[in-house]
Amino acid sequence: MRQELLSLPKGLAEEVSKNLVMVARLIDEDPERAYAYSRIALRLASRVAAVREAAGFAAYATQKYSEALAEFRAAKRMTGSVELWPVMADCERGLGRPERALAMAGEPEVQKLDKAGQVEMRLVAAGARRDQGQLEAAIVTLQSPELASSTVQPWTARLRYAYADALLAADREDEAREWFAKTLEADKDGATDASDRLAELDGVEFVDASAEDVDVDVDDDEDDDDDAEVAAAERASDVAEYYDEDDDEYEPQERPAAAVRADDEADADAEADDEPDDRDDEFDVTDEDVATDEDVATDEGDEPDADRDKA
Repeated sequence: MRQELLSLPKGLAEEVSKNLVMVARLIDEDPERAYAYSRIALRLASRVAAVREAAGFAAYATQKYSEALAEFRAAKRMTGSVELWPVMADCERGLGRPERALAMAGEPEVQKLDKAGQVEMRLVAAGARRDQGQLEAAIVTLQSPELASSTVQPWTARLRYAYADALLAADREDEAREWFAKTLEADKDGATDASDRLAELDGVEFVDASAEDVDVDVDDDEDDDDDAEVAAAERASDVAEYYDEDDDEYEPQERPAAAVRADDEADADAEADDEPDDRDDEFDVTDEDVATDEDVATDEGDEPDADRDKA
């Protein structure tokens, strides 16, 4: 791929390379985002075979089989390689054309594939047989020297798994269990769910403890949020509100210093108001006896608003 990108201007090559890196990084965990990056790379460098291939795999991962097939065909024309032949045949399956996939399995291109490619083509052909309801034919298609070999290769686990799954679909449960066990021996990376299938055949049920832990954690977080809100409300009420001492449920609590000082000042003012003053009688008047500023201003013939403006 590096050699292909060298044919582009330096700045463009770097931009295309960044998008291709993101495609490779995201295609398994987030295929939709990988697809988006592949479209950017495709717009920038559609004449680069590596870009067409990456765009094809991104489309394949998002089940856009027609688009993927077109990109794979373009990459094949550019390179002349048959390496993409099995995945092109699988695209035909995805488009609901298993007969075309089977036809491709019999083409001369298959003989040009390396061992891994030929095993992949066998898997696609067996899948096409199952698509057509030919279960026994699918089982026979998978029977091969690669399946019988005790040597573990990168494709061994997938080949054994496909065979076990086909046997189980044919109600050959004992044989299926044997081959799921053999799959588990070869599947060091956990690429298949052979262990789960074995447990299912043995009647073992698993409880997803992680899901329960998540629920507990969520509840705990919610409780913490509730506690924080309650504490904030209690702090606010400590400043402005207290229990009534006549209340049966009253519990004395320490009041803030500012509130205590405010109460002391209020008590002092009240005591001062209670002291007798001889001048009280002189000012014992009613509301009607009090002239407002506006009344005075009106009597003098001046506009009250004007006087306020001048002041």
